[in-house]
Amino acid sequence: MIRTVSALALAFCLWGSALAAPAADTVMRSANLRPASGSPEAGLWQASDEAETYARQSADLDSDPVLGAYVRNLICKLAPEYCGELRILVMTRPVLNATAAPNGYVEVYSGLMLRSRTESELAYVLGHEISHFARNHALAQWQRNKTRGNVTLAIQVGVSVVAIAAMASVANSGDFYAPNKIDYIGDAAQTLSDLAYIHGLATYFAYSREDESEADRLGQIRAHGVGYDPWAAPAIWQSVGAEVRASEYPEVRKSLARATIFDTHPLTEDRIEALKRAAGSTPHQTAEESRAEEQAYRAIIRPHLAVWLRDDLRRRDLGQSLHLISRLEAVGEDLGLLAYYRGEAYRQRHRDGDLSSALAAYRLSITHADAPAEAWRELGEAESRAGNAPAAIRALETYLTRAPGSEDRWLIESELETLKASHS
Repeated sequence: MIRTVSALALAFCLWGSALAAPAADTVMRSANLRPASGSPEAGLWQASDEAETYARQSADLDSDPVLGAYVRNLICKLAPEYCGELRILVMTRPVLNATAAPNGYVEVYSGLMLRSRTESELAYVLGHEISHFARNHALAQWQRNKTRGNVTLAIQVGVSVVAIAAMASVANSGDFYAPNKIDYIGDAAQTLSDLAYIHGLATYFAYSREDESEADRLGQIRAHGVGYDPWAAPAIWQSVGAEVRASEYPEVRKSLARATIFDTHPLTEDRIEALKRAAGSTPHQTAEESRAEEQAYRAIIRPHLAVWLRDDLRRRDLGQSLHLISRLEAVGEDLGLLAYYRGEAYRQRHRDGDLSSALAAYRLSITHADAPAEAWRELGEAESRAGNAPAAIRALETYLTRAPGSEDRWLIESELETLKASHS
């Protein structure tokens, strides 16, 4: 029995050592790298091509040529060696993300651009994705996955073969305890097979974390090398951490402190500390430099702020949205628009005291020149709910003046008639 279990364990260990063996280091890719047609790797490119086609036909694709040119110029500044190969698509999606597929197709999400305080922060994240592209991480990961899948299957088959042979030997031995021994061998084989599977997953995700850490480091170097602030790299992750902690949902808040084999990115605090160490003795920006960069970047994204903020509220994590709005307000610009969306977040959340908070936000919004017309409509609705009919009437009439062609004009006019009749 001991020899049988030892044989099973040996099968696991021999195959496990192959599974755990480190993959060959990735190398910097040459420009216009593409696998030969018919090669196994060509499938990865085909999948990327199909994803690109889908994205180009998606309603999420931002068609603004000015914004597209801005992002493209930034990426070409970060990676001039790949400028002719990379194809940039800006997607209106309220998530902090960007991706660079191995075929050179790059998606940049509006959620990333909205959460970037400066161009330096955006440049670091884009540099991170370019580093994945430059180091062939997607191709290397695909090759590792294929190898690990085969090795894990081989481990499980090897364990099963040894177990079947051992159970047959016990069954033919005439041993009185043979049924119990067969069950024991079966249980041991299943346990080792499960361990092989879990070990394969753990190794898979450990390598992904290595790739992420490398992309962090190289992205920071790449951005700093063309003049961007290296302290922007830890700064954006600090902002991400603070936003996650502001979430409405306990599971989201806990995610920063949870580490499992299924976490492909380094923990945020570890990531921040590594990026701070890499920034080293580089001086921080002065307050004047920081403010100038914030204002310059805000001017770039200002035409899209309203759409991006509206999309962010649709995520329904209003705690995160309110935290994001506070960060945007810190620049000291677009205060009427931001106060309006703060009011919208409170209005949609429906917690105790949120009606009062929404009302205060709408009242503040209309004191600024950039307040959208909708601020007067929502102010009128909030004043009406608060029982202040005269203020509601004034706000709704102002809305109709500011938005004479609004589609809801008939509805607002009907509401005004009701309010005036009840107040007369």
